[in-house]
Amino acid sequence: MILDIVQYGHPVLRERCQPVERVDDEVRKLAEDMVETMYDAQGVGLAAPQVGVALRLAVVDVAHDPECVSFLKVNGEDAKLEDWMPLVFINPELDLGTEKEKDTEGCLSIRDIRADVSRPAALRAKLPQLDGTVIELETDGLLARAIQHETDHLNGVLFIDRVSPATKVSLRRKLKRLAAGG
Repeated sequence: MILDIVQYGHPVLRERCQPVERVDDEVRKLAEDMVETMYDAQGVGLAAPQVGVALRLAVVDVAHDPECVSFLKVNGEDAKLEDWMPLVFINPELDLGTEKEKDTEGCLSIRDIRADVSRPAALRAKLPQLDGTVIELETDGLLARAIQHETDHLNGVLFIDRVSPATKVSLRRKLKRLAAGG
């Protein structure tokens, strides 16, 4: 089922989400609906607060662009991107690399705004799965960026919080209009 994506100004987007304590049919259905919603909206990631649920659950799929990462390791082994997409995870723990990379980001909850964001280029992440296993993933490129972006959502942080001060000033009017429902 395609869910409504909440937009900038909705208070759930600024909440630090609750950990998923138990994976039950409701959580599995939410994850399934989030994947369907992400595809319908032509996004590469979606976090539960974006559909109005303050839970540490996110989905990512960057398989449309197999060249978007230069490496992917899962549990220490080289892995193929398409074998792990869509990636559904709960309660993520990220270990971020020190080298930063700037790239343009957008967000399904902040329509029509894109901006350059500097983020660590690579990461190592512990990503609990719905089946109770935990994968340890190492990657870079768009997948690393998408995991960081969605994890930010779980902490009440939006990509616009990570732009340069000059960009923040230039976006102020547009953001005010969006927050007012326009």
